[in-house]
Amino acid sequence: MTYLLLFYEFFKTGLFAVGGGLATLPFIYDIAVRYPEWINMNDISNMIAVSESTPGPMGVNMATFTGFTTAGVFGALSATIGLVVPSVICLLYTSDAAD
Repeated sequence: MTYLLLFYEFFKTGLFAVGGGLATLPFIYDIAVRYPEWINMNDISNMIAVSESTPGPMGVNMATFTGFTTAGVFGALSATIGLVVPSVICLLYTSDAAD
């Protein structure tokens, strides 16, 4: 159940956080308030520092970190896929519309 909840929360984040990695921060703060057993405010500052210093999109790095600390490797996969799926759906839909 935790995997589905991680997927759902980060799916919502990926769906509505338009503007890059920093646009995901309000959603991450909301997740920290609603699920304090997943992440806390101290973890968010660590996530920002690590996400800024590692290669890759900041939002994906934060989703992976949250998923991993919550439910291990499969939690990281679930949160990361949840964050990326809305963008993939939009890309597939727009590429079909162009044909």
